[in-house]
Amino acid sequence: MPVVLFIALGYLSGRQGWIRAQAVKDLSNLVFMVLAPALLFRTMAGVHVQELDFGPIAVYFGGVALVFGATLAWAGFSTLGAVRALGHTFSNNVMVGVPLVGLVFGQAGLVTLFTLISVHALILLTVATVVLELALARNQPGGADGQAHVPPALWRMVLQALWSGLVHPVPLPIIAGLLYAQTGWPIPPLIDKPLQLLGQALGPLALLLVGVTLAFSTVGPHFRAALRIALVKNAALPLAVGTLGWALGLSGLPLAVMVTAAALPVGANVFLFAQRYEVGQDEMTAGVTVSTALGMATVPVVLWVVTRWAV
Repeated sequence: MPVVLFIALGYLSGRQGWIRAQAVKDLSNLVFMVLAPALLFRTMAGVHVQELDFGPIAVYFGGVALVFGATLAWAGFSTLGAVRALGHTFSNNVMVGVPLVGLVFGQAGLVTLFTLISVHALILLTVATVVLELALARNQPGGADGQAHVPPALWRMVLQALWSGLVHPVPLPIIAGLLYAQTGWPIPPLIDKPLQLLGQALGPLALLLVGVTLAFSTVGPHFRAALRIALVKNAALPLAVGTLGWALGLSGLPLAVMVTAAALPVGANVFLFAQRYEVGQDEMTAGVTVSTALGMATVPVVLWVVTRWAV
């Protein structure tokens, strides 16, 4: 209920003009550049690497691989297919996931989610980049033998995607926090208290920002495609992750957090990716909007299921 109320209040603020459309980018920067790093670093600074469990992460990406591959098989091995596959599998783990998991599953749930976040964008954006670049290469005219070929710049694109996934305000403070935790030193109170206050501000502001963004978003003629993206992302992906996790014997809090993460709306990085390659931009923008709006109904259902079945 607090999640829905925060998003609704953000939506009302946008519709009433209390927050202007021009300010959305600045608010987003505040969340991603200041508040999120503070919470991510402080949480992971008390976690030792040997305490992390990457088994649930493997299950999560197993479900992602199934949906990603099925999308490419349906949409075709093309640039649009790659963008759609990313839209079907890339979750809004920070703006929606962090406050939601923190409210429902507490500190233990956040550690599991942050473990996923540390590799989420790195893996998905790299895979999508490789697929998209290969699709571009296949559609280019061939050489003298008439055969299409992969351009030499492909490896540079992969390295760039890997680097962008690491040097980012989300995974970077997670890695920094883990490295600091290995020293065994506590965070000095003079630093710890401001980090705590900034981290506490992340949840409310991030959820308000989701509502504000919805207030200024338009779907237009792309509603049908956007609804398909939303249904696959919000329903099919958590079903795939949950079924695979159950089949492999995963249970309890780790499975609940992974299924919840899979059920989150489409992340904004999908639109940025589509914008970068100039393919499916309007469809992805509408998809993010519809998925976020639909998530206000589907995510509570998923939470109701996992808190009774998995935990």
